[in-house]
Amino acid sequence: MGDAAVTKMTTLNLSYSPPPRAAGPSQEQWEEVRSVFPIYLALAKQLTIDIPFSPDKRHLPEKPDADLFAKIQTWLDAMDQQVLVYQLRHLLQMTTLNASEAGLCALIHRHLRKPSKSNMDRDKTDFLLVQYFALCAPAKIYHKQIELEDAAQVMKPVLGEASTTPIAWCEPLEKMILGLRGFRSLRDMLKTNFIEQGRKVKETAGKLFYEPSSLLAFIRFNFLLRRTLIELMHADLIAIRSGLSQLDSAGVHIMDCHQFGLSPAEPIVKVRQIADEWKQPFQQEYTERSVNETFEKLLALRSDVERALGRIAPKPTENSAPRATETSRRESASDASARSSKDSPSKAEAPAEMDFESCLEQIWEQLIAEPPTRGRSMTTVRIGSARILMSSWEVTAFISEDSPCAEDLRRAVVARALVTAATESAKETGNATGLERALSIARIEVSRLQERVDVAKQAKDTEAAVNLGISTKRLLSALDEAEKL
Repeated sequence: MGDAAVTKMTTLNLSYSPPPRAAGPSQEQWEEVRSVFPIYLALAKQLTIDIPFSPDKRHLPEKPDADLFAKIQTWLDAMDQQVLVYQLRHLLQMTTLNASEAGLCALIHRHLRKPSKSNMDRDKTDFLLVQYFALCAPAKIYHKQIELEDAAQVMKPVLGEASTTPIAWCEPLEKMILGLRGFRSLRDMLKTNFIEQGRKVKETAGKLFYEPSSLLAFIRFNFLLRRTLIELMHADLIAIRSGLSQLDSAGVHIMDCHQFGLSPAEPIVKVRQIADEWKQPFQQEYTERSVNETFEKLLALRSDVERALGRIAPKPTENSAPRATETSRRESASDASARSSKDSPSKAEAPAEMDFESCLEQIWEQLIAEPPTRGRSMTTVRIGSARILMSSWEVTAFISEDSPCAEDLRRAVVARALVTAATESAKETGNATGLERALSIARIEVSRLQERVDVAKQAKDTEAAVNLGISTKRLLSALDEAEKL
């Protein structure tokens, strides 16, 4: 045989020979495993799934270990088959694991790299992407009509450069997004089947779902749908709690709750407890049926409260109560929420004139009036005409003072609220007099917060460092938006 034939045979032989034993995973592969491993450990503990690693093996070394890497990968694959989407959602929304940008990114990449993806893998990827967006989006994005370009910018660390050109088969998502803008109550939302429509678009996409531009379209749709659901739900809860306060003031101690499914003589105290402990429908399997059932219950409770208010409205000695009751019945959920902000004497003041303590007091009062339930990832408060979205750890800093960084987190939120409210006021009135004062306060707080983040890192208080870091990042985003005016 000639040299060419020898070369050809040699190449063929090499291609079929067993690959040499790998020296081990790359540092990048190992770092990804180290990032997701704590999440899977937490899932296993929560679901009482056996963990085949002794406690001393659960803190992974910094340098790659080939044998350990192989064992972990096998276990992670097995866990992926057992853990359902809503269980993953519940864990991330109930713990500070949700605040780990690196952990979420690694978890997304793990699912995206799978050569064969099941429907469950797809749904987990779908959820994780919007969760990452919610965590990493700057504060200014939360208060605007989000575009594909916004999603692309936030998701760049995960998806790289992705095209924002609209995709024809994603057009149903765009139509539904337009529809979201017109909803004024949960009742409007429940007349649609948006959740199921979104799922059908996802299922018909097949492999096209995993194209970066497609993922952007679903991230945007999912986030806007969730934001609308939460805002409408909050508005109904505000109306319910306001109604219960009116009943309490009128000396009413029991009410008929048969529409909600309770007795015709339920204590107001018990009904208030139900409203205060209301949970979002995102803690269970996330289907149109589960969401609708939860929201129907909420609307039934509101109907019971409004019917009880109607019974006390005709009383001649309570001239103010009937007007408030009738207003409550006429207003839609979101109108009621907006009106409550305008009617409050303290909120009538120009946001630019608000000082630090007054702002802190307003936030605290709103959180006490509408206590967020455990598991809620975001909560909205209003300062002037601005809406401030607070993360769970920020809310905890206000309603529970035992956190070592609670004071720092409260100051971060108040500074962000002052800047956001002053920015909105400047846009509405054209008068930016109070904006500079708010910016001055915020800049001082940024410097202070950055020092506190460093202190937490040095103390190896990872949770405090992460939470403070994210809150500081959101304050910086609010500053950046304000300084563009």
